[in-house]
Amino acid sequence: MLTYPNALPLSAALPQVSEQSPISSLDQGLKSVLPSSVEPLTENQEQQISQILHDTFGIHASAVLEGNRLTRSYGFMGAEQHLARYPGDSVTNMAPGRGAWGYFASSKDELTPDLIAKERFYVAVQTLYLPDWTARLAYLRDWYKYRKVVVVNPSSGKIIIAVIADSGPAWWTGKHYGGSPEVMEYLNLNTGMQKGAVILFFLDDPQDQIPLGPLEYNLEIPKLLSS
Repeated sequence: MLTYPNALPLSAALPQVSEQSPISSLDQGLKSVLPSSVEPLTENQEQQISQILHDTFGIHASAVLEGNRLTRSYGFMGAEQHLARYPGDSVTNMAPGRGAWGYFASSKDELTPDLIAKERFYVAVQTLYLPDWTARLAYLRDWYKYRKVVVVNPSSGKIIIAVIADSGPAWWTGKHYGGSPEVMEYLNLNTGMQKGAVILFFLDDPQDQIPLGPLEYNLEIPKLLSS
């Protein structure tokens, strides 16, 4: 078994524009909005969280995008394994089967840095439980594939940008989402039961300008000029 490549630190995904714009955590703002238990959010709560995320990080994220929404925007995330990126891929802690959308590339030679990042920072969501999944399968299958999302651990204020690359977990697990090893590690959910409450919103990034990985700065604050 090959060791999964991990040469770049998690923070390597941060865009240059944010290097000199540190921000504080989201803890207090989110705690004032979230319910006392992990339960479905109201539209008003979702809108407040969207505003908090924009004010803090300069991103446009919401529970509904282009008329689509998941069954939950606030729920429990559990640990997932790495997904096979191409036929014959072999890394440590890899799932026995392919992800819901198959291999990321048809061969190792066709594996690009973008696809490597997509597997590294992926989440699983419960697409099969969407009320219109079967009726609109052809459309929704393409719409959700590699759809960018924002995942927030409200307990720590940590936030990460990921893509949807798998379906699950099953409802009987008590979990609503799954996170790759890198996603779980950054959110501080990779120890103990490897499960925790997260907010998961769609990221509105039509020009694909926001890189995958940890987000620790406000992207709308211009980079400071050096003296």
